[in-house]
Amino acid sequence: MRLISLGALVLLAACQREAAPAPGRHETGVQTGSGLERAAIETGVIEDAAQIPAIGLYQRTHEAGRDALCVIPAKNGDYRFGLEATFGEDQSCTGGGSARRAGDKLILSFSHSDHCIVVAQYDGDQIAFPGVVDMKCADVCKGRGSLEGVSFPRIASDAAAALQARDSAGYPLCKPD
Repeated sequence: MRLISLGALVLLAACQREAAPAPGRHETGVQTGSGLERAAIETGVIEDAAQIPAIGLYQRTHEAGRDALCVIPAKNGDYRFGLEATFGEDQSCTGGGSARRAGDKLILSFSHSDHCIVVAQYDGDQIAFPGVVDMKCADVCKGRGSLEGVSFPRIASDAAAALQARDSAGYPLCKPD
């Protein structure tokens, strides 16, 4: 009887052992999703956001206005972008420049500002700006407008739609190289 009890305890201890952790962001340099997410990607149930180009039109309308972001291919293989985020009367952010992918991030460098760079989250369906952006980005906004926490859901996945997007004054939002 003691031998059976001892065997049961050994088996129980072996079952409670934790699996070796999957390599995380620091070991591989790339953020890994959950095991369930990886399995769903491998079986084709969901798309791998790392394989979805950022090209397209991202837009949402809300009570204070409209937020729009267009992304088109650039000649150097990266992207060009233009954006307008409206937060009410005389409160908005507008700008454009170049962008590049880095895993699940989209790094946006504004052309006509004093070194404004925003590292946004990109999941294939939307581009979300962080809750805090560099103070150098204040010059792309007027009034109390800020790019902090703004998100842009995808509404089109092609460059043609992005090139047709207009800002509130009727000018093209995205300008090719």
